[in-house]
Amino acid sequence: MITRRLLLLTAAIAVIGANSLALSPIAAAVAASFPGRGAADVMTAAAFYGLVTAGSALLLAPMADRVGVERALAWALLVLSVSLGLAALSLSLWMLIAAQALAGLAAGVALPAIYTLTAQVAEKGRESETLSFVLIGWTLSLVVGVGFAALLTDLLHWRAVFSVLALAAIGLAMGITRCCNWGTKSGGETPSSSLKALRIPGIRSVLLNVAAYMTAFYGLYTYLGPHLGEVLQLPASFAGLTIAIYGLGFGVAAPLGRLVDRHGATAAACVTFAGLTLVYLGMMTTAALPLVLLALCLGWGVGNHIGLNLLMRQLAELDPAQRGAIMGLYSAITYLCVFAGALLYRPIFMHFGFAACAWASAMLVLPSLGWALGQWRRKQAALRCRSET
Repeated sequence: MITRRLLLLTAAIAVIGANSLALSPIAAAVAASFPGRGAADVMTAAAFYGLVTAGSALLLAPMADRVGVERALAWALLVLSVSLGLAALSLSLWMLIAAQALAGLAAGVALPAIYTLTAQVAEKGRESETLSFVLIGWTLSLVVGVGFAALLTDLLHWRAVFSVLALAAIGLAMGITRCCNWGTKSGGETPSSSLKALRIPGIRSVLLNVAAYMTAFYGLYTYLGPHLGEVLQLPASFAGLTIAIYGLGFGVAAPLGRLVDRHGATAAACVTFAGLTLVYLGMMTTAALPLVLLALCLGWGVGNHIGLNLLMRQLAELDPAQRGAIMGLYSAITYLCVFAGALLYRPIFMHFGFAACAWASAMLVLPSLGWALGQWRRKQAALRCRSET
């Protein structure tokens, strides 16, 4: 059942995601406002945003477990609105970088809080379906947010993009504050830091899978555009279309969360990670066929949505009392993988090409597939023991 709370959480992800993704398509227009700066210089702001987000998620996100997750989210959105306002008023590149760093500070608290509240408000037996709906926010930011930013920049000015996002963040903060019945977490010890949450049994193996999974995605995603534009000599519009198709697949997968709840996360994980591995291998073999790559991007989006859902659900169920800290670790690893993927895949792309990058991504998904198969075998063994007794 779609509620006001889920709509607020989905919209919050959309605004945060739009800020993180919008800078790339409007970088040239932003650079024109700062004499002597280029688009590459402007993207430094995005780099600082990612690094600060990772640090904030690691160090500040656990505070939500003590002050109240909904309160932490509301304050984080207010800080985000201030940072976006400063970005809109930036008179120099360094002011824009500082504004995006402040936005990263807020996002590092907000994203774990959103995932924690999603787990709290989800109905029993509909956890994956609820999370899938909230994750649509990333689709909105990817498909709608990026296009909206480019259009608004052409019609008005790039400063209008950050102004609109700042107003949206204020409205969401007010909506979350006024909304009641966010649910409660289970009783237990509240960690003083995300590092303390590493003591939770089973969390390290899941986080390692998250790291490999995210590196596989961001590494390949980073060099998809250069492959299409520089290697295959396709127009920028085609690269934009591949992003839109990926986002469409990510969004289309949302209703499939209901099937995960119905048939079990273990079986779904085996199918999803096996399918995602095949998608990556397919992209490897068809790297020179743009139309086939376009079709595979749809399956890529579907597989990534379900895989992300399963990994986040596994983390959320480890210790409900420490969800803020756990999701802080998740967000920190995710944003570190943005840079790790770009860094590790660069020499692969430069020396061996996009096909080798796709092969590397397939290999990085294998640990998640092995983990899922191990879970499935243990579940089957437990069922056999019960039937024998």
